[in-house]
Amino acid sequence: MPTTVEVRPLPWLPARWPRALRWCLGLALSLVVASEALSVAYAPLPAPTLRLVVAIAFAGFALWALWRSPARWPMAVVVALIAGWVLVWVSIEPSHDRDWRPEVAVMSRVAIDGDRVHISGYRDFDYRTAEDFDAHWREREIALSKISGMDFYVSYWREGPVAHTFLSFEIEGEDPVVVSIETRPERGEGFEPVASLFKNFELVYVVGDERDIVKVRSNHRDEQVFMYHTNLSANAARNLFLVYADRINQLADAPEFYHLLSNSCTINIVRYANLVGRSGRLDIGHVLNGWSDRYLYRSGVVDTSLPFETLRARSIINQAAQAAADAPDFSARIREGRPMPEGRGR
Repeated sequence: MPTTVEVRPLPWLPARWPRALRWCLGLALSLVVASEALSVAYAPLPAPTLRLVVAIAFAGFALWALWRSPARWPMAVVVALIAGWVLVWVSIEPSHDRDWRPEVAVMSRVAIDGDRVHISGYRDFDYRTAEDFDAHWREREIALSKISGMDFYVSYWREGPVAHTFLSFEIEGEDPVVVSIETRPERGEGFEPVASLFKNFELVYVVGDERDIVKVRSNHRDEQVFMYHTNLSANAARNLFLVYADRINQLADAPEFYHLLSNSCTINIVRYANLVGRSGRLDIGHVLNGWSDRYLYRSGVVDTSLPFETLRARSIINQAAQAAADAPDFSARIREGRPMPEGRGR
């Protein structure tokens, strides 16, 4: 009779350990190995080809040690390698001193003195194309008491579950103030979602004019841009602006890394909304932010008197933005006909 040999997951563990526990532990450790290998491959360090080779070699050795080798010394080697890499990883720190792309070269600051708000590093570029522009960084003053509401933008590179979201604070009798939470790429860099999980981009809060931050997306980058009026009260909008102002100054003082899942545009918007009264759990629309407008609709933050698809169709601003072009009343014109939720500004 042939002898049947039982194959045990994680054969280096004591034989008495239950098979189900071995599988659970093995899968968890495999995820750790995969994460470490990706962090090596995507680390913001020189020699990308060498990093990739090292990452593949580490993953192959670690998985062999984990699942196939009955000896314990290979796992000890894996643990030592991971510990060594952790020391390297924690030594990689964010910086304000890099060769930044001109769109993110300046960090904004917000000084508040009573009702007076002074914004420096206010972006107001003039674009001929997405890459051809005149850079203008200026200063702007507003009155905190004139913040009357807040609008929510969703901008798509392509239709789907991933987008860029940002806020615009309406100012009575003046142009709105936009705050856009973004990666801070260096010259020659472009956004890469996976790389953004591994310390490849610093974080920046771009503060500026809608004729810049909105128009560059709708008119020059061929992004599909939606604008939603929210029913945030004037007082809540002011409080939210103060939260943003504090974070803008913190970031100007101490750089941080952007992280797609923990320090990104929509995640931070939700985090700051929690500080001014939002309640509720994490929603799939916070992570897959191309669906964030659906979340706002379910939450009653935007106009719900219309079916969602009708609201969405009436909220796209590209045609109006392209018609407004360089008009001084750009912000007013892109708002014409956009559904307004009941109770706005109260």
